[in-house]
Amino acid sequence: MAILVLAEHDNNSLKLDTAKVVACGQAIGGDIDVLVVGHNCGDAVSSAQQLNGVRKVLVADAAVYANGLAENIGDLLTELAADYEHILAAASSHGKDVLPRVAALLDVSQLSEVIEVISADTFVRPVYAGSALATVQSLDDKKVMTVRSSAFDAVASDGSAQLLTLGQEIAPLVEFQSQSLTESERPELGSAGIIVSGGRAMGNSENFGILEQLADKLGGALGASRAAVDAGFVPNDLQVGQTGKIVAPDLYIAVGISGAIQHLAGMKDSKVIVAINKDPEAPIFQVADYGLEADLFEAVPELLAQL
Repeated sequence: MAILVLAEHDNNSLKLDTAKVVACGQAIGGDIDVLVVGHNCGDAVSSAQQLNGVRKVLVADAAVYANGLAENIGDLLTELAADYEHILAAASSHGKDVLPRVAALLDVSQLSEVIEVISADTFVRPVYAGSALATVQSLDDKKVMTVRSSAFDAVASDGSAQLLTLGQEIAPLVEFQSQSLTESERPELGSAGIIVSGGRAMGNSENFGILEQLADKLGGALGASRAAVDAGFVPNDLQVGQTGKIVAPDLYIAVGISGAIQHLAGMKDSKVIVAINKDPEAPIFQVADYGLEADLFEAVPELLAQL
């Protein structure tokens, strides 16, 4: 049995999610290959070769793949699928963009957000925003799966996988035009060990400045609830929740967040949860390890003064 993992990277560095998806592949069992698709992505390839348990790293390095367009990558994955029983990717925006196309082209059903492996064809995934877990069995010849990386521990980087450069280059199905990126020196939200998130109670975008200071003091990332994003306080790439990023940091600080189920689905697996809210009935306190019933505009500046 052979498993193909689609690497997550930015053409420079390999994302931690890839090492976690490889761990899911190890739980399935079989030979694991990692596919690195990009352009001038040598550093990401080297990191992929070091992942423990990886047999081969397949490299498709060409200008057509430079911007990670799902249509082009999906076409390549479909060509490679004949040699694999399982095709895995992280349940990130990239994985969610690419793998449904692959599943459709292969005429199989996709398994989404897998959090546990029971056997090679049976898996556990959350449903109803994480309120229940479903055990599902796939009878398809090809299992196309997105993996919730927060549910798996990353494999070590002490391997030495074989390198195989792919010769085929597809004709582009779509062409890249432009993109607008949010630049930040803070850790990436999906892989940060500490996250400070704010909710609608922050009031406006200017008030998020105190949370930025707290995140910087702690060396963490900044997050937000859907309500704060919908209100325009922060950009949507900071959203934590069922329709945003699924995170599981060592420390999650929820400031002015009520704890709607949409938000809890994205952060309840955090190792330690700290909630600051002046409403004693806020649902966030039910999942918090530590709760502070206080006005955030008094509590956060006081916390900053102590750091």
